[in-house]
Amino acid sequence: MLSAWEVQAQSDEQLAEEYFRNEDCEKALTYYEKILKKNFEKRALKNYTACLIKTKDWDEAEKFFKRQTKADGATSAWYFFQWGLVSEAQGKSAETEKKFTEAIEAFGPRIDLYRDMAEEFREAQKTEWAQRALQRAREVGRNENLFRLEMASVYRDLNDPENMIGELLSYGILFRNTEIVQNMLQDFLKEEKEQALLEKVLYEKIQKNPNEAFYNELLVWYQVQRKDFYKAFIQERALDKRFKYSGTRIFDLANLALQNKDYENAAAMFEHIVKEYPQGQLYPFARRMAINAREEQVKNTYPVNIAEVQKLIAEYAKLLSELGSNTRTLEALRNMAILHAFYLDEKEKAIELLEKAIEVGKTEKNFVDKSKLDLGDIYLLQGEPWEATLVYSQVEKSQKDDVLGYEAKLRNAKLHYFKGDFELSKEVLDILKKATTREIANDANELSLLIMDNTGLDSNEVAMRSYANVELLLFQNKTQEAIDSLKSLYTQLKDHSLADEILWLTAKTYQKLDSVPQAVSCLQTIREKYHYDILGDDALYTLAKLHQEKLKDKENAMKLYQELLEKYPGSIFVADSRKRYRMLRGDTIN
Repeated sequence: MLSAWEVQAQSDEQLAEEYFRNEDCEKALTYYEKILKKNFEKRALKNYTACLIKTKDWDEAEKFFKRQTKADGATSAWYFFQWGLVSEAQGKSAETEKKFTEAIEAFGPRIDLYRDMAEEFREAQKTEWAQRALQRAREVGRNENLFRLEMASVYRDLNDPENMIGELLSYGILFRNTEIVQNMLQDFLKEEKEQALLEKVLYEKIQKNPNEAFYNELLVWYQVQRKDFYKAFIQERALDKRFKYSGTRIFDLANLALQNKDYENAAAMFEHIVKEYPQGQLYPFARRMAINAREEQVKNTYPVNIAEVQKLIAEYAKLLSELGSNTRTLEALRNMAILHAFYLDEKEKAIELLEKAIEVGKTEKNFVDKSKLDLGDIYLLQGEPWEATLVYSQVEKSQKDDVLGYEAKLRNAKLHYFKGDFELSKEVLDILKKATTREIANDANELSLLIMDNTGLDSNEVAMRSYANVELLLFQNKTQEAIDSLKSLYTQLKDHSLADEILWLTAKTYQKLDSVPQAVSCLQTIREKYHYDILGDDALYTLAKLHQEKLKDKENAMKLYQELLEKYPGSIFVADSRKRYRMLRGDTIN
């Protein structure tokens, strides 16, 4: 049970808070003063000071703070701090500086309290004083390493990136907590100039401390954030040599570069491991991944160079000859099969290789099912949809609640779509929209929307069937036939809801053939005639990128990015368009 004094104290506090909320400072002051005479309470002191400043009761403030700083030695620092705020409100700059200095010095040897005072200064937007408070703690404690993270935050507020970086690096070296340093750098370094400064400082630290891995590792992390895998590789190569990592970190970096579609640097890294560690455990994996990275580079360079495809197949064959057909080389067999089927039109050879891979890897369930999905794709290439759906369904059953099972279900849905069975396709797609990974869900949602938006407009769905047939031709690599069909379709369906989809697919197909003028023409038509449709911003963004990257037309690229920013403010391409526009204008060039 509360004592009478405790009940009264609670009542005073509640009344003070109520009057303060209602901005009745004259009444609030009375109760806050009663509270503070009995016991120190930081929140009450803050509110009391705010009311003194609002009412400009300077005489009362002087009496109060003189009395409290004399009587309450343990907490006098907080009274000096608030007294300084009152002095500042009166325009007394010299007095303000004096009180803030007394506030900092009042803590004496109680080191932890300096951090609290620094936070109070930061909250009051007195950042330079926060820096002084933390520096005073270091002087009193005779330890320059005190409050490194807090000081880094203060320097950030002061817009002093050099000292901020220095504090973070000192913290990292002292406590070996790379993760905290990385997180803070990621939050703090927003501008290009600040990022360039970090890179410069790290290079200087590495030169002065060649045997300190921390700086190298942090530089690698920074370069990976910027997706500069070439520079990251140089650093990792130095680390690998100095600290005898046997290529493990380079292997991880190479895989990261591959995921980020930097195929050239990924291949260079895998090839480095192959060359440097021919007897190492990573050799067979690096050997295969080096070819795989080169394969991705070839497949994503348009038009695809058939001679390069043949060289890749020869490299895989050499790998298999050297290492044999076993669990370590299963993916090589599978990749060879895909190249034969999709790029050399050698489907029988592809099926033979896949069947061999399935036999060799029969104990590896996921590999077998991935190979079966490839087998289904090849049957579809051959115009055998029933064989394809049979294999896809086997994987659905084998991997019922796993990603591969969902992938098989998506391929079956696409197969129904290619065959013109839109209702059944949409039923499967609507299930996939809710039940799987984001990538598959997005694909399912996109195809489901296409079907929903473009069926039921004519009784026999002729237009949609024709469009689906073109997509099948493209899947089967019958590119020229597909383009001819798309041109014919657009002539027939200029006023149909599919018109923008037809132009968009034509543009993407021309892009793959590196036929830039034709792609630009299609995108320009969407921009002019179908800008109100769902693909309007996609087309405009792609058009701007083509002008920037392929046509090297800086002026028109800038105009197109500007148009996207104005016309489609809610587009997912806004952030990148703004960044590209600023870069073209020269805003972010170092």
